[in-house]
Amino acid sequence: MTAALVQESWIRIDAWLREHAPRTFATLRPPAGNGEISAAQEELGVTFPPDLVASLLRHNGALEGPEAFRFSTGDRLLAVSGILGDTEFMRGIDQGPDGESEDYWLPGYVKFGSYDVTSDGLLMDCRTERGSFGAIRRFFDETGTSFGQADSLGGYLAELANILERGQEAGVVTFNGRLLWEAPLPVRPQPSSNEPLPAPNEQLPELDLSHSPTDLLHVSHLDGHEELGALIAILPYKQVVEAAQRQLRRLAVETGLNNYPEVKAALDAWERGVVLPRPDQTSPLAMRLRAVLAQADTDRDVTRRWAAEKIALGIWGSPYRSVCESAETRSHFTLDWRADLHADLGTPPLPLIPDERFWGALRNPAIDSSWYAAQHTQDQD
Repeated sequence: MTAALVQESWIRIDAWLREHAPRTFATLRPPAGNGEISAAQEELGVTFPPDLVASLLRHNGALEGPEAFRFSTGDRLLAVSGILGDTEFMRGIDQGPDGESEDYWLPGYVKFGSYDVTSDGLLMDCRTERGSFGAIRRFFDETGTSFGQADSLGGYLAELANILERGQEAGVVTFNGRLLWEAPLPVRPQPSSNEPLPAPNEQLPELDLSHSPTDLLHVSHLDGHEELGALIAILPYKQVVEAAQRQLRRLAVETGLNNYPEVKAALDAWERGVVLPRPDQTSPLAMRLRAVLAQADTDRDVTRRWAAEKIALGIWGSPYRSVCESAETRSHFTLDWRADLHADLGTPPLPLIPDERFWGALRNPAIDSSWYAAQHTQDQD
């Protein structure tokens, strides 16, 4: 029976989380009660498949928040109360003139996983008269319900346990005790670095050289990096500069740009503390980076274009912006970018994932947190 498979799979999932992502494991709630499950079925007018009952008797959903247990689809496991609320909400959505489209939402569907920020989520087919009873599907608010996720929750959880145990090759990432899902990265060929510099009059994209070390960084760039963003915001300026240098070097190596003598020499000088004069568009370094931009445009390689742009930003721009954007670009090349960034910042203790109060209380002249500061001041009045 697949209900037994649910239990076996949760045992594997729980064991993996305890070892590798204890903060995520801590968000899984204790079992639901039989009475609560029965009452939910009666209120919804459906029969829960045995797999869903078995899962709720193991974990009554997961707590909300950035540390929450989520499936590889990004959907948080719902408690009985969440199943009721989300399913009743979906039943209230206007389904159009036919109202019975199987690829949108039917009264026999029950939502058990929520994407939280939209109505997207995982659902289970609870139509007992159909051969699809217990099948797992996913709802996307723009296109409706997609089929083929799994024939049962037991099978779905067993595959999830397999994915976790495969680790990074399946896009599984852990950081600071949390489980994070990333898309597996493609293999990227290293480009040749033997090309001669283009002629100064060659038609090439212009390089953005408008950056300044005093440019303000909007707090939204840091917020996306969660606890790492909070760390960058509170570290001494010198540590941020050093982290920006290390991150940019990593990015240059990963993209092959470090093989170009013009790029390597500039990064070497920057790391030695040499203040490089802002070049014009025809300097050797600018011409090299412009040639990379042109080739990246031809190859439709947006990540390599970003990397070339980050070289100029790092050397002549704000170190706060540089460290953030280098890390964002590196996320397309390595699943370890968070651990690398933490190491480059000196591996200090990580703060909590920041909220609006954290940003409101931040006083860093290099970071624009004025909107949050205004809200924080109003809250204190």
